[in-house]
Amino acid sequence: MRRTTRTPLTAPEGDAVETSAHPDLASLGRRLRDRMDRTLEAEMEAARCAARRNRSLRDVFLAAEDAGSVVRLTATDGGTHSGRVSGVGVDHVEIGSDRGLRVVAFPHVVSVELST
Repeated sequence: MRRTTRTPLTAPEGDAVETSAHPDLASLGRRLRDRMDRTLEAEMEAARCAARRNRSLRDVFLAAEDAGSVVRLTATDGGTHSGRVSGVGVDHVEIGSDRGLRVVAFPHVVSVELST
């Protein structure tokens, strides 16, 4: 039994067609790659936006603690506390500064400003 090798794409005369050398196919491939790249970038940006919208206050403080950011927190009593996040609990944040350690429960947090 004789085996024959088939080319994936053949011309009517039986000659093999080189797809990568065809100018129309090359430009089509570039356009498809560009479109795929733009789609991927748009999907990644949408995922980042969704993640930002779904972050809890605890997530913000955990990220600030990891980054070593200075936070300025305003509490419900009108007081402000500034310093680095030294700890984050399930329901509170600990902010350390030169004036000591402040522990603020999440329900008492009105606003948070972050800086590096």
